[in-house]
Amino acid sequence: MIDSPEPLTCCFIITSMPVGGAETLLVNLMRRMDPRWVRPEIICLKEPGPLGDEIASEFPLHANLIGGKYDVAVVPRLARLLRTRGADAVVTVGAGDKMFWGRAAARLAGVPVIASALHSTGWPDGVGRLNRLLTPITDAFIGVADSHGEFLREFEKFPAPKVNVIRNGVDCDRFHADHDARQSVIDELGLPSEAKIIGIVAALRPEKNHEMLVEAVAKLQDRHPLLHALIVGDGPERADIETHCRRLDVVDRVHLLGNRSDTPRLLAAMDVFTLCSLNEASPVSILEALACETPVVSTNVGSIRETVIPGQTGTLVDSEDVDGFANAITDLLGNSQTRESMGRQGRTLVVETGSLTSMVQGYQDLIHEIHSRKRTQGKSVAVLARAKTSGHSRAAASGMITSP
Repeated sequence: MIDSPEPLTCCFIITSMPVGGAETLLVNLMRRMDPRWVRPEIICLKEPGPLGDEIASEFPLHANLIGGKYDVAVVPRLARLLRTRGADAVVTVGAGDKMFWGRAAARLAGVPVIASALHSTGWPDGVGRLNRLLTPITDAFIGVADSHGEFLREFEKFPAPKVNVIRNGVDCDRFHADHDARQSVIDELGLPSEAKIIGIVAALRPEKNHEMLVEAVAKLQDRHPLLHALIVGDGPERADIETHCRRLDVVDRVHLLGNRSDTPRLLAAMDVFTLCSLNEASPVSILEALACETPVVSTNVGSIRETVIPGQTGTLVDSEDVDGFANAITDLLGNSQTRESMGRQGRTLVVETGSLTSMVQGYQDLIHEIHSRKRTQGKSVAVLARAKTSGHSRAAASGMITSP
């Protein structure tokens, strides 16, 4: 840890704050930051969203800064706000417009530290050509896993010295095994006492591919007559998922629970956690499930293989392989000893490599390291400028330099 003479104001710039993995991660990060080191603020280009409203009483929150996708006036607008807030650092969260506008505004405002935290490896969060144009003014690109950092270097072509890996982290005190959780969820939802419970925690967006889980439930209902699936989260795909459930006649098996504040209890109640995303980096929901000692069946995308280790913490299947997905789920449902062993190994892995404490420390250290380096560089430039000016003055006085 670096000795810090003063706390630094860090503004996180994001589009909005719906209930999603990256947004929840940001809330947890801000809540755990030491205000003696970093004073976090959040800037939502659009509306605050549910999580923004939730934390508005805890941190300075600024919203509704942009009028539309091509509102270029957002740059001076953001720059004025950053100057007013005395921002020492800007961290854009995710790719897309906020990554471009946020860094451009930070540069215009003279913010010393400019960084971009990225949380996935493709559509809908591709970096794009315009965002790559601002690479020279960016001090750091933050990946969330080792293979994600490699992706940022090899695919996105960001300079290796600027790529930093800070692993996603979860609160292992909040997320843990809870042997009472299963019965309480069964009672709440009116499920059979012998129910097999699987589930997913993810915003209802296209790239999360919830329909794959619905199709797996339909394929498994004969093999597991008491199988029930919990879908935790909300979003624009809800109506389509409900339609898919009706089409496959599994409405009574798939429970769309919406956004919940008791995610640890729901995860601890599951026999198997599932994720069927089309792309990811290092999903927080998987870390949370493993911290609750719940094994995982997931598509093999992004950096998931770093946490879902076949034979140890769960099973991986190819993207969109519904049959493989269903078979992997049924294999785990049929072997309680394997589930328990994977769950224990999963929690150990998260405690050792994916704690919230280490993630917070990583961000605080990175921000201070860059700020300290830039300040030192600035002083060096100032000293050189003064020396040059002084040399020119002495030369002019001796008649060696004449003014035009």
